[in-house]
Amino acid sequence: MELLLKEAQQGNRKSLARLISSVENETEGYIKLLQHLPINSKVPVIGITGPPGAGKSTLINALLKKITEDQPSASIAVLAVDPSSPFNRGALLGDRLRMNEHFNNPNIYIRSLATRGALGGLSARSVEVTDVLRSSGFDYILIETVGVGQSEVDIVSLADITIVVFVPESGDEIQTIKSGIMEIADIFVVNKADRDGAGIMMKNLFNTLHERPASLTSVDVVKTIATTGEGVDELYVAIQKQRHHLPEKRKALLSQQAYRLIQHYRMKDITIDKLNDALKEISGTEDFNIYSFVEKYVNNKI
Repeated sequence: MELLLKEAQQGNRKSLARLISSVENETEGYIKLLQHLPINSKVPVIGITGPPGAGKSTLINALLKKITEDQPSASIAVLAVDPSSPFNRGALLGDRLRMNEHFNNPNIYIRSLATRGALGGLSARSVEVTDVLRSSGFDYILIETVGVGQSEVDIVSLADITIVVFVPESGDEIQTIKSGIMEIADIFVVNKADRDGAGIMMKNLFNTLHERPASLTSVDVVKTIATTGEGVDELYVAIQKQRHHLPEKRKALLSQQAYRLIQHYRMKDITIDKLNDALKEISGTEDFNIYSFVEKYVNNKI
């Protein structure tokens, strides 16, 4: 794997793809590789999340165009977290189709990750794959989550800058969702702003900002029409402004990332199938108690 990493750092995309697959599939030696990654902490990780149909992929497509126009030599990685196929557990790849104009750009690398049943809008291996990308010479990393709902806010534990995308039609629902994804944004985007209700949506978002807990940075609200590129310049400026606060934010992110990793490794050997097998015989006994079962299972007594 060390050879793959070296080749990935030199711009070999096939080696990078194999490296990510090795981490995603937890092949032999991947832990040692992760422990010795030369992670570049200066690379901004930008998370784009929001309800299904908000135009996240189209907005990323427009943002890629803006970044490459402003910084022609910039190298950008995009992680598109897709729902898993029910048949092979792979990513469905739907979001990548909306970024097809960038497929032949050697400075842009687009990779899909399957959720593989993980909740929260991310893949179970998102933290590790992001660190592989931060070790591979990219200047920006963009992460698009699965279309999320109120409680699926894991992107905040991974991204330096979190962008939450809405559409004007979301305006009437703002009060019902504000306790979830409303609290995680560094930048709000009202996309498809040529539709009726965009102004009301902007007003509702500004009103909601007064109810949020105090944060390290101010929150921007931007209107865009991703299909035409309108407002993308303003979004790009807001992203650059947020980059100045990355050092303070990263300290808060580390504990959340460590928690996700520890949680995964401690639960690694526990599956529904194994629990089902363990419960088959004893669950029918007269003195069965689920809390006693869990205590014994956690302490390796079963």
